[in-house]
Amino acid sequence: MTQDSRPTEPSLTERRTARRAVKVATLKREQSKARRNRAIAITIAWSGAAAIVLMVILVVTTNGTSTNLKPGADVNGVQLFANQTSTHVAGTVKYTPLPPVGGDHSAALLNCGVYSEAVSNENAVHSLEHGAAWVTYDDAVVTGDQLSTLQKGIPATYAVLSPFPGLSSPIVVSAWGAQLNLSAPDDSRLAAFMAKYRNASSAPEPGAPCSGGIDGPGKVT
Repeated sequence: MTQDSRPTEPSLTERRTARRAVKVATLKREQSKARRNRAIAITIAWSGAAAIVLMVILVVTTNGTSTNLKPGADVNGVQLFANQTSTHVAGTVKYTPLPPVGGDHSAALLNCGVYSEAVSNENAVHSLEHGAAWVTYDDAVVTGDQLSTLQKGIPATYAVLSPFPGLSSPIVVSAWGAQLNLSAPDDSRLAAFMAKYRNASSAPEPGAPCSGGIDGPGKVT
């Protein structure tokens, strides 16, 4: 009697076991892929967050504001001038004090930047209204290396630097309702003043554009 050499077909139980094994293997592959995708997404998210933090640090550093300064910290020697009016007017305005720290002003904004010549008070006060700080200096005293040092301490935005005739000290930095006299450009209070009063809520329109207006004479940057 000849024995049948054909392979025996798997039983129903064996087929079910095989199908179950395939499903389990497929599920494990899908779960492993999902874990990898989640890990990649988390890595990308953390990388993006780190990049944003780095950009903020770079912007703050570039703008010349020390990250060690607290915006609300008092600045020794600052004079405050409350109740400044802010009406747009035509013609010349008589300001007290000088340089101005606010008041009625021209409807034309002075573009923020560095100027080698004196600029219009009425236009500069409009910049103060938008949160700019105005650094003025005696160009007979602050020259050469001192002027270069002063320029390096000026933020890239929301700041105006210009000479001003008849100053009571070599450097006077002003913002809306606040003013500080300095004798040297490397005085640490310059950065402290910027941190506290530049683009501060004490200005009528902080954060409004500091460009798109007019350039004064001697615009450098």
